[in-house]
Amino acid sequence: MHVLATAGHVDHGKSTLVRALTGMEPDRLAEERRRGLTIDLGFAWTELDGEVLAFVDVPGHERFVPNMLAGAGPVAAAVFVVAADEGWQAQSGEHLAALDAFGVRHGLLVVTKADRADPAPVLASARDRIATTTLGEVPAVAVSGHTGEGLPVLREELLALVRRLPAPERTGDVRLWVDRAFTVRGAGTVVTGTLGAGTLRGGDELTLAGTGERVVVRGLQSLGEAREEVPAVARVAVNLRGVGRDRVRRGDALITPGAWENTRELDVRLRGDKAADLHRELVLHVGAAAVPCRVRPLGTDTARLTLASPLPLRAGDTGLLRDPGEHRVPAGAEVLDPAPPALRRRGAASARAHELERGDLAAAHVRRHGAVPLTRLRALGWEHAGVTAGEWAVDADLLAALPARAAEAVEAFTTAEPLAAGMPVDALRRALGVPPALLPTALGGTGLTVHDGLVASPGRAGTLPENVERAVAGILRGLAEEPFRAPEADDLAALGLGARELAAAERAGKLLRLTETVVLAPGALRHAERVLSGLAEPFTVSEARRALGTTRRVAVPLLERLDAEGVTVRDAEGARRLRGIA
Repeated sequence: MHVLATAGHVDHGKSTLVRALTGMEPDRLAEERRRGLTIDLGFAWTELDGEVLAFVDVPGHERFVPNMLAGAGPVAAAVFVVAADEGWQAQSGEHLAALDAFGVRHGLLVVTKADRADPAPVLASARDRIATTTLGEVPAVAVSGHTGEGLPVLREELLALVRRLPAPERTGDVRLWVDRAFTVRGAGTVVTGTLGAGTLRGGDELTLAGTGERVVVRGLQSLGEAREEVPAVARVAVNLRGVGRDRVRRGDALITPGAWENTRELDVRLRGDKAADLHRELVLHVGAAAVPCRVRPLGTDTARLTLASPLPLRAGDTGLLRDPGEHRVPAGAEVLDPAPPALRRRGAASARAHELERGDLAAAHVRRHGAVPLTRLRALGWEHAGVTAGEWAVDADLLAALPARAAEAVEAFTTAEPLAAGMPVDALRRALGVPPALLPTALGGTGLTVHDGLVASPGRAGTLPENVERAVAGILRGLAEEPFRAPEADDLAALGLGARELAAAERAGKLLRLTETVVLAPGALRHAERVLSGLAEPFTVSEARRALGTTRRVAVPLLERLDAEGVTVRDAEGARRLRGIA
């Protein structure tokens, strides 16, 4: 399917032309048919030589320009209509400016009412005007919707037009701008729009961009028929489950979950009036949405827009800025950066304008943040051609500096926490401001090791604070005389050796901890094995205690440790024998 929007001044025959081409009535409202005046968007379709053409018929009266913009915004091609008997009029210019601002590049000029006046002068004048816009040089046809004159040629030109259109991205992310929302008895909420990319399927889960609500596609229709799936490009009606009619309105968007980011601030390039000449309060029209915004000039043709409500936008999207009180389009707007940096310092706006002029805003975004998920860059409309690590885009300067920064961070942590076994991995990640995927790069070539979630320097493994070193040395002197007479808990406390100090001494290989408060010299297990080898087997705890010259406070955890190490084996009665494995 191909979707085309009509455009042109009121009463120049847009709806008559659509009726003649499709045999359908595009005016939906009784008031429209009674007054002969299109007020809101109308839809009709036809098939030409195997190609399905759907028309979005827009109102031409100046009072209904917002409705026209909602219909023209999401489409890629336009049929521009000018009447031979009236020629170029006010809304002709405003509609052309709107198409130019939206960046529409494919179109066809149709001069209607050729039975009432010579169409040649109007055709030549209109083509000249259109040629200065994004539409460029367009084919032109003179027709009469009442007599049928020129309709066969028009159909041929329409076929040629749609066959020039670029192929849609049917596997792309869905963003369906809602141009109608209503309730169907027994079905619930239904919305319609022009699907420009992606494919919709029954059962799909989508997000309502304005509120973040998850909704489910209950059913689909296209061209009046129920469908299991609808690929782009298409006019589509979507029956939604999970959202009430009062929650959806024109200008909302249904989007692929997680594939888009809503933005309230964006930097744009302007086409039309200079940034400094724009009013500070305007309305941004993009897709079918119309959102009030504040305009802050940056450079001659660049500006920062602050939106009254968020929109799902990407770099490269086009829209237009409009003052509802003026019957003209002051500027088109191309989104350059949908996630721009704050402008806080003096001169920040000018510096930002220079950055926008330099381009490569994806790289600038990565440079500001250090590391950015590739999925987020895609959601912002950018492809990253720089350095990547896994699923992250990384600033090259940050990547080069990470090992030195990691070593400094661990050294600072060790100085502040000399008793710690190492710096927690997550603490190091936060200190560096990088995702977990970059930690291997940060540690590369530093000599730092990771064990049990802690990062440490091997060179500091045996180092203890001076006061702890002295206290441990005193304990070891006592144990040298009586190896299994462990100091009492009060003695350890008096020496300033709490749980953290003892744990650090054990990691340094200076002490052996049997319990939180029972410590021996590092070689105590081997020494105990030699002593116990002189006992008759099996031996009891009391026999082992006497042989070792210690108390039950030490003997019990010591024997349990020997059990755990596989040096001793305990039988059902609680007696032990040696396995002979040190």
